[in-house]
Amino acid sequence: QVNLVESGGGLVQPGGSLRLSCAASGRIFRINGMGWYRQAPGKPRELVAATTGGGDPNYADSVKGRFTISRDSAKKTVVLQMISLKPEDTAVYYCNADGNFCSVYGCMIRGERFDSWGQGTQVTVSS
Repeated sequence: QVNLVESGGGLVQPGGSLRLSCAASGRIFRINGMGWYRQAPGKPRELVAATTGGGDPNYADSVKGRFTISRDSAKKTVVLQMISLKPEDTAVYYCNADGNFCSVYGCMIRGERFDSWGQGTQVTVSS
C-alpha cells in the first residue's frame, strides 16, 4: 500500500497564494509520476499539474503561469505552489502518484505497479 498525505489547503482571498504538499510513504520501489488533480462540485476531476521526474512538467492551461509543481524524488514529495488564485480554482485538490511497489523479495526488486490517490485537501478562493 502507498499512502499519500496532503497538506496546505485552506481559505484564501482572490489574488492570494497557497502551497500544497504531498508526501508518499510505503513499500515503494520507484515513483514514476507525481501530480495534482482537482475536483470542483458538480465537475469531473481534472489534471492541474504533473511531473514524471524526467521531462518538463505538464500544466492545465487554466493554471499556466500561476501554479508551479516541484518534486523531490529522494524524499518522495511533490509541492504545488499556487499564486494569483482565482475563485474558479476552488476545489478539492488530490495528490496522485504512480510507480512500482517493492517486490515480495524486497525493495531491490521491482514489484507490481501502483496508482494511488491522497485523501484530498480543500482549497477555497473567496473574498
